[in-house]
Amino acid sequence: MKKILLYNPKAVFFDMPLALLAIGSALDQNKYKVIVIDGRIDKNPMDRINEHLDGAICFGVTALTGSPIKDALEITRAVKNVRQDIPVIWGGWHTSLFPEQTLMDEKTIDITVQGQGELTFKELVETIVNEDSLENVNGICYRNEVGEVIKNPPRVISPMDNYADINYELIDVEKYFEKKGQRQLDYISSTGCYFRCSFCADPFVYNRKWTAVSPEIMVDKLEELYKKYKFTDLNLQDETYFTYRDRVIEIAEGIVERGMKFTWAATMRADQGARMTEEDFVTCVNSGLRRLLIGVESGSQEMMDWLKKDIKLEQVYECAERCRNLGISVIFPFIVGFPEETDRSIEATVQVAKELNSMHHNFSTPIFYFKPYPGSKITEDVLKKGYILPKTIEEWAEFDYIGSSGPWMSKEKYAFFERFKFYLKLAYSKQRILYKPLQVLAKLRCKHKFFNIPLEKKNADLMITKQQLS
Repeated sequence: MKKILLYNPKAVFFDMPLALLAIGSALDQNKYKVIVIDGRIDKNPMDRINEHLDGAICFGVTALTGSPIKDALEITRAVKNVRQDIPVIWGGWHTSLFPEQTLMDEKTIDITVQGQGELTFKELVETIVNEDSLENVNGICYRNEVGEVIKNPPRVISPMDNYADINYELIDVEKYFEKKGQRQLDYISSTGCYFRCSFCADPFVYNRKWTAVSPEIMVDKLEELYKKYKFTDLNLQDETYFTYRDRVIEIAEGIVERGMKFTWAATMRADQGARMTEEDFVTCVNSGLRRLLIGVESGSQEMMDWLKKDIKLEQVYECAERCRNLGISVIFPFIVGFPEETDRSIEATVQVAKELNSMHHNFSTPIFYFKPYPGSKITEDVLKKGYILPKTIEEWAEFDYIGSSGPWMSKEKYAFFERFKFYLKLAYSKQRILYKPLQVLAKLRCKHKFFNIPLEKKNADLMITKQQLS
């Protein structure tokens, strides 16, 4: 069989490489031997790559904007140094956003894939094997014989039922369980998003299209995986899992009917949760729902509308109350530091974050700083006003879009939020006898917004090593 090498770059999280599993599973397993190598799992990934490089027909890499690009570039260059003839294919978020620039910046990359990759990669592999022209493969960019970068037409999003049979045998699932510290299986049941949030790149990449695995096929697949891997938790990686209520309920009921005993976590928009009944929530809990991620982004309705979130604060609180009553953990992410964001909007975010945190010790409100992520509507606007994005692939490898703030966040406000986040988490996390005096003090600090002389935070910063962002 012909060998296909796929590489997942180093990062700080240990989610299973679902993108590589998806494109690897789409190939004919009677014709191709797919080898997935993960820089986070394999101690010496280049050694493993060298074991299989001879005779491989292509080398594929999934690239997420940010520091994973550093490792992806290092490995790609090493591969090309050994085999200059092997076609190197990059896919993932970064190449969906920068299909041409990636090829212009890095000569060791031959082809980039945009958007949903299963069918594109399948056609691409067949084209390489048959030595046909790349001009007929939609959804890619490539360099022609004279070095020109050619961008082919985009590929229309395909129904996910066509690609539901993901082959987890392509990876050592037990190694991921070990790294995670629990028997948690990662799974994605839908692709894309219908919504238009102006800070998000999804509308750019998927053109506000959405497709999902049908309930009956998904329940069958989950039962197969449950029996095989005996996982105890399911981490659904969908952008918007609760897009259709009937689908979610049918899957939940199927999990119960098949006697599968595992917990699960997923994403939910506040408007989606508000349209569900309390009975619907109970059905999900009975099937194992333990945690939701509900994006709030701002405590100001005016700012929410500017961000085109298309949700109401009342819907956020309605979801929060239901989850509190049913014991569902919730992560409510916020973003501050948007261009032209007012002090009133920031004050509203502080207030709503405090209120949500105080509702239940299993509620958390992580606060991130806005950085113009490529492909989003806000980024287009700030570029017109003179903001400069990284210009090369090396600069994008240094792009920290989670931890640091943009030019619209003053140093004083940044310092305030760093302290506020620390004390908010300390104040409303699960009560512990040892930390009770500190938690009482943290609540007082949050109530009065007094974060001067943050001795507790300084001590914590000294004792706790911060994890580097990926």
